Amino acid sequence: MKKKRIVVIVILLLIVVAGVQFWPRHQRIGDDATAVIYGNVEIREAKLAFNGSEHVREILVEEGDRVTQGQVLALLDTELLDAQLAEMQATLQAQQQVVAKLNAGSRPEEILEGEAQLKSAKAYAKSTNDSYQRIRTMLAKNLAAEEDVENLRAQADMAQARAEVAKQALVLLRLGPRAEDIAIAQAQLLARQAALTAAQQRRKDAILVAPADGVIRDRILEPGDMAFPSMPVLTLAFTQPVWVRAYLPESMLGRVKPGARATIQTDSYPDKSYSGWVGFISPTAEFTPKTVQTPELRTRLVYSMRVITCNPQDELRLGMPVTVSLVLDQTIADGNTNHCGE
Repeated sequence: MKKKRIVVIVILLLIVVAGVQFWPRHQRIGDDATAVIYGNVEIREAKLAFNGSEHVREILVEEGDRVTQGQVLALLDTELLDAQLAEMQATLQAQQQVVAKLNAGSRPEEILEGEAQLKSAKAYAKSTNDSYQRIRTMLAKNLAAEEDVENLRAQADMAQARAEVAKQALVLLRLGPRAEDIAIAQAQLLARQAALTAAQQRRKDAILVAPADGVIRDRILEPGDMAFPSMPVLTLAFTQPVWVRAYLPESMLGRVKPGARATIQTDSYPDKSYSGWVGFISPTAEFTPKTVQTPELRTRLVYSMRVITCNPQDELRLGMPVTVSLVLDQTIADGNTNHCGE
């Protein structure tokens, strides 16, 4: 009796092994038109970091928090950045006034002042020249010293030169600034504007915002830590879209194309299905992953594929095993691969 039980147990074990061999978990074809494959949900992640080096002032989220695109997540200390920004703004305003002054040219009052200075210089030049002529006449009659004549002559020449300087200065006042000086001032203004833009960007980089909707997975730094561009502060998992990574056997490769509709089911929600579509099929083959343990599949070459799916209720989680049903030989309409909402 005991031997019969052993024989029965051995037979049952052989049946189970045979069932595993001929009913692989990785994929099966339900009929000639439908394929069922298995995979796992994958979610994209981003390691968020500040584009600057400074101490972390505040982190506004915790692990597991849901965030929306543009939401402020963390802040850096900005005392030094604010001072630099104020300096750049003041420098820019000063240069703007320089350019405005050059473009405006000489004021009427400055021209009137130049005319008055020229008139005064001419009068002084005439006075000194008249004195020189008189003493020169007196020298001919031996009524003046030669040294005095030479001194008055030098004064007359100097007064005439000053009058000429005043004349040319008035000409320059009437002409206004040189075009080259205006061009230099404008170029310096552009440099100040670029410096201000850079300072504003550095100030903006002190605020870390969410690039998209998602969930905070890891909080790496804390207030007081030193942040660097190469040092992530938070890890953000994107909630849309999500996809299933599965492996397509070579026998189905010609019957499944990107854009093909798919239906996805999970063990967590067995009565619910999710719409999806094939987003990518690898151009190169690879060995079946180690997660597929049946002997038959371990020796096969498969093609990695990505099935994109809709996850409006956030029910599909990272790593979740799912079952994907595909209708083979589908006709794919050009430009219509997103089937969410249908």
